[in-house]
Amino acid sequence: MNRIVPLILAVALFMEQMDSTVIATALPAIATDLGVGPITLKLALTSYMVALAIFIPVSGWMADRFGAKRVFRLAILVFVAGSIACAFSGSLLSFVVSRFLQGMGGAMMTPVGRLVLLRTTQRSELVSAMALLTIPALIGPLTGPPIGGFITTYFSWHWIFLINVPVGIIGYWLSGVFLPDVQTEAPPPLDVTGFALSALAAGGIIFGLSVVSLPALPPIIGITTTLIGLGAAVAYVRHARRAPSPILSLTIFANRTFRSAIISGTLFRISTGAIPFLMPLMLQIGFHLTPLQSGLITFVGAIGAITTKFIAKRTLAFAGFRPVLIIATVVTTVATAANGFFTPETPYALIMGFLLVAGVARSFFFTSSNTLSYSDIEDAQASQATSITSVAQQASLALGVACAASILEIRSLFSGSTLSLADFHVAFFVVAALSLTALPSLFALPRNAGDSVSGHHTRLD
Repeated sequence: MNRIVPLILAVALFMEQMDSTVIATALPAIATDLGVGPITLKLALTSYMVALAIFIPVSGWMADRFGAKRVFRLAILVFVAGSIACAFSGSLLSFVVSRFLQGMGGAMMTPVGRLVLLRTTQRSELVSAMALLTIPALIGPLTGPPIGGFITTYFSWHWIFLINVPVGIIGYWLSGVFLPDVQTEAPPPLDVTGFALSALAAGGIIFGLSVVSLPALPPIIGITTTLIGLGAAVAYVRHARRAPSPILSLTIFANRTFRSAIISGTLFRISTGAIPFLMPLMLQIGFHLTPLQSGLITFVGAIGAITTKFIAKRTLAFAGFRPVLIIATVVTTVATAANGFFTPETPYALIMGFLLVAGVARSFFFTSSNTLSYSDIEDAQASQATSITSVAQQASLALGVACAASILEIRSLFSGSTLSLADFHVAFFVVAALSLTALPSLFALPRNAGDSVSGHHTRLD
């Protein structure tokens, strides 16, 4: 397998993934400089996610129309431009707009990067390639807090965004030299109505879920926006059934393997999306650790993610997708629920041990699920598959954070006090139970699902 292609794509995606989490640690410092409250500044996080939701659906069409390699390199430049704008922002409005620009670049990098990988990798090597590409999605949220805490403490929050400049320039150059030119397609005209409805649906739902528990805004804003997004989603489904070439073709869900992988992956990510939000807060509020200390503890999960890369292909070849996904779901559920029993007296080595196991299990799930999604997809459907997969992932991650935040807010509301360690314990138990909802879709998978790419040979007699 040509490892240079997935590694170049992984570096770009790591830059995007880490940036989306590293900012959380620096929020108080940025808020002080901009003269606003830290809670208000969370609107910058939301604007980034909304940009992803709006522009991911059109990324597949752009890749088919202008070439995946060209669009991927353009996405890097847009992301770097947004990073520079963030570093030089002097007001809340300029910072929110700059984060939106960053999100536009990130929206193109993720699905188009997968599309490049899918069209340049043999099916027999897809597991190994996806294992390399999955690492940034797992390491970024874990390394973001300690890196952000270090830079903010010893340098300035501006460098959180400025370090993206040399990384982006290197990625732009490497992608130009080493990425193969993916043959452009002749896509139908852009589905403008579908793009508007999908943008309103995904943007409305993600924005609404993100701000519904945000004290800076009245809850009615989040509820209303979510309902508008849901209404637009229903309208889009009706539109997609009539349109000759919808921007997101729902007919791809007729593929049983793709459908099961998307449903189970979405439900699983709702749970895992809450963990990077809950764990640092519990360690800081419940254990009274510093942001840097909590980040150094959660970082161990990245080791598990890296370890999986070396054994994912052989494991899937030995056991197949269905058993690996089911076992990974159960192990992740147990490891997540274990967080609900941790106290300041719990040995850090034991906490890190569970986080390591959880990191391995999540990495197995993501690598397997991402690969399985494309195992039976024809090249003509590749751009649609990558766009739909990316939209589902972003929506589920936003829902996970919103779910965790709502649990904490409801607990503190009924207790009439500030957040306590017990509130976090309850939240971990709930999100652990949510991950089990992925199991029915996994059990519905055929026993030989994905065997063509895993190398596993299932006996069906």
